[in-house]
Amino acid sequence: MRAHTDIVAGGWIARLPRPWAPYALLARLDRPIGAWLLFLPGLWSILLARPPAARSAWLIVLFALGSVLMRGAGCVVNDMWDRDMDRQVTRTAGRPLASGAVRMRGAAVFLAGLLALSLLILLQLNILAQGLGVASLVLVAVYPLAKRVTWWPQAMLGLTFGWGAPMGYAAAAGRVDATALLLYAAAIAWILGYDTIYAHQDREDDALIGVRSTARLFGAQTRPFLAVCYGATVALIAAAGWRAGLAVPFFGLLALPAALLAWQVLRIDIDDPARCLALFKANREVGLAIGAAILLGRL
Repeated sequence: MRAHTDIVAGGWIARLPRPWAPYALLARLDRPIGAWLLFLPGLWSILLARPPAARSAWLIVLFALGSVLMRGAGCVVNDMWDRDMDRQVTRTAGRPLASGAVRMRGAAVFLAGLLALSLLILLQLNILAQGLGVASLVLVAVYPLAKRVTWWPQAMLGLTFGWGAPMGYAAAAGRVDATALLLYAAAIAWILGYDTIYAHQDREDDALIGVRSTARLFGAQTRPFLAVCYGATVALIAAAGWRAGLAVPFFGLLALPAALLAWQVLRIDIDDPARCLALFKANREVGLAIGAAILLGRL
């Protein structure tokens, strides 16, 4: 497997004041795909709950900002836990904590700032959503440990990154019901699939240092595993839409994200890290297509 890194130290990051750049890299601001993927299940749930238009727009803005901040906070926590392992993996050796560009004390202060800003956003939501937001911190803290104790850290990421589904629904509807839980299950299945693709970038290095993943677990059988994950995603999204009373166009429009997911299954090459990264990033368009189907299904 070729040496590979997904760190983007050029572009607008390179134009930041020199002391700021390592912190921008620490929060993965050079790679916004993670914030998008954290945001999208929340977007689905807000649209599915159908609050008034002005309230929808306000919640979408709050969840977008919160996703950037909490994704950054999650990355800081992850890198604080993993800094020693990151030094042994080609793709992650250049991360600020692994390389020494940021010290643990600086990372802790930065994390506190991200969490404080996230709290300000959380306080704009109702009590139920606030409680769910606080509960998510447990998942954020525990996720980095999963790869040390289970072959299924991608499932743990699904529980964490998919949390926006019940939280967004609670913020928009004031409750968490079966529709929200179906949407959460769909998000978990989707994340389990796309993060398995992402984990193939590190499969060989992970084997050397003893890190577990579904990429290592399924190996050459990744394609049928992805087909199951992505098939479950579409079926559960459809079930959530049916239960929410969406109109017939919603079910027809689900053909687009279903086709995009099928394309990933067909195109994956587990020995090509660049292709794995590209397919992983393509899930932003999948998530937006699902959001569009929900929106148009409400009309």
